[in-house]
This record gives sequence, structure tokens and C-alpha cells, in this order.
Amino acid sequence: MEHRLTGRDGTTRDTPVLQTSLVLDSDGTAIARARQVAAQFLTEVQAEHGLPVSQRAVDVTRLVVSELVTNSRKYAPGPVLLDLRIAGDAVEVVVWDCEPALPIARAADAGRVGQHGLEIVMAVAQGFEVQREPVGKRITVRIALLDAPDGDAAGRPPL
Repeated sequence: MEHRLTGRDGTTRDTPVLQTSLVLDSDGTAIARARQVAAQFLTEVQAEHGLPVSQRAVDVTRLVVSELVTNSRKYAPGPVLLDLRIAGDAVEVVVWDCEPALPIARAADAGRVGQHGLEIVMAVAQGFEVQREPVGKRITVRIALLDAPDGDAAGRPPL
């Protein structure tokens, strides 16, 4: 796990940024490796830095990582970059690949077999953002570290 003391804008921060990064090649172990790194990162955040992390957050993060990396491996040639970082009360899962086409969530269809990954990610995430990059795209998903008091699985406040 990398501990940086500078912000994205180059300014010094009072608290370290808890972050880990992984380059995933196209071998058959990329998805399993990414899931393992995600779980290990959150375990270390809790054990070494005392941040509370619910078991749901670990499970949801592994699911999101699995879905995003699977899609990148399936649709983008070349490597995939995975960044995990703590941002306030959430973990941000950032996946970059070189495919410029942006993902599109399809309408719900209980009869459709497969291609529900993006729907699942958007349902369990606290935040979802896709950005075009000079090469490819970057998908950022925010997942609450703790369950909401009302038990909402995505950590969203009640309406």
C-alpha cells in the first residue's frame, strides 16, 4: 500500500492518502488477482490505520472490481490499471483501460442472460463516474466503507 503525503494538486496534506495500484495484464489471473488485492487493501486499511470497514464494503468492493476488470479485459486490448484509494468515508475503485468506447448501462431485462455487470455496479455504488482520457477511459466507483444507519446496502442516505 502506498502512503502519499501530497494531494493531486501537488499540495502537502496533513493526512496520508491510502492508496494501492495494480497493472493487470491479459493473463487468466487478472480478475482473481484484482479481487484479492481489493480485499487485502481494505483489510490493511482497517488493521493498520484503524479505519472502520464493514464486511459489506469488502464484499461490494470485490464485486465491483471483478465486474469492472472483467469488462476491461473483455472489451479493451492491452493492460488495465486498477487504483484503490480511501476518500473520506468511501473507497474509490478506479479502473483505466485503453478502449475509448464508454460503457452504457442497458435497460433492465430479467430475460437477458449476462451483460448485467454495469447495472450491478451502479446499483451497489455510492457514486459512479466515467471519464474519457487522452487514451481510453477511466471509471471511478465510490463505495461507502460503512453501512448506512438505515441499513441501505449502497450506503446512501434515505430519501
